[in-house]
Amino acid sequence: MDAASGRIEGYGTKLQRDLDGKKTWNDFFFHVVAPPAMVDHGVWPASPAGYRAANEEYCGHMMRWTRALFEHLSLGLGLGLDKGAMAEAFGGDELVFLQKINFYPPCPQLELTLGVAPHTDMSTLTVLVPNEVQGLQVFRDGHWYDAKYVPDALVIFSNGKYKAVLHRTTVNKDKTRMSWPVFVEPPRELVVGPHPQLVTDESPAKYKAKKYKDYQYCKINKLPM
Repeated sequence: MDAASGRIEGYGTKLQRDLDGKKTWNDFFFHVVAPPAMVDHGVWPASPAGYRAANEEYCGHMMRWTRALFEHLSLGLGLGLDKGAMAEAFGGDELVFLQKINFYPPCPQLELTLGVAPHTDMSTLTVLVPNEVQGLQVFRDGHWYDAKYVPDALVIFSNGKYKAVLHRTTVNKDKTRMSWPVFVEPPRELVVGPHPQLVTDESPAKYKAKKYKDYQYCKINKLPM
């Protein structure tokens, strides 16, 4: 991550231990796929030859689907908002789409590793496509459960009505697992806080409004929100 710009792009790996003493076991690649002004094709892979065209087509479909999902969340889950309210509140056409490609090779000692340590995402939404190898788990009521798809939650904007999902990934002894999450985020300078229509005398604001870049900094550095 570039501290000055807040951009997270390029190749990396995770070798740190989590609280249980296990090491994470994955390689990854980040790149921004929207908005166009933030896309740097210089960091995109040069091969395979069709990567850029296929990725841009996929992300076009995914962005339209995300817009539709925002509309359904605004209208259909009891928030009482206009259908465009949620997308516009998070940045509208300036929403940032950050794609990550995860590669989890087979691991001979499963008891010593995790794919990704337990965490919640900082994005507004996470759109996840995995391959056929199971690995995603979510935490509920003191237990870890296998899950195939988990859209992440909208917590601050909804004033606590949507909860972030604590999740992790495991690895496989014999098979390679891959996943393609896209993190849908507000612009860094956008002030994020509970939507005014969701704050009442009976349900006062539970979160302070702050710029997304400040929320991002607190989240990464495990500071109070």
